[in-house]
Amino acid sequence: MPKFDANGLLTAVAIDHRTGALLMLAHMDAEAIAKTRETGFAHFHSRSRGRLWMKGESSGHVLKIIEIRVDCDQDALELRVEPAGPACHTLAPTCFYRRIDDEGLLQRVID
Repeated sequence: MPKFDANGLLTAVAIDHRTGALLMLAHMDAEAIAKTRETGFAHFHSRSRGRLWMKGESSGHVLKIIEIRVDCDQDALELRVEPAGPACHTLAPTCFYRRIDDEGLLQRVID
């Protein structure tokens, strides 16, 4: 089983199983992992809300689980997913849609 941190969490990244694109990063606790495995859709622990949430519960932009991988230290998960719409709450296809430019400013690189 995964090794959780002192807060009972571990890092999880969602990867589009078809393209390999990094879609988002979130945190999971034991409850989120169990619910993800039970339903086949990505669930996370929201640190800001302090509760379990299913990605897309209000937008419909769910992440269907294809495979769950565990890293070598067992403290992070890679969720291979099939996204139903944009992964980011900003409606960008990925949460990683900006880069830091040479002046240290954020520049949008993905529409």
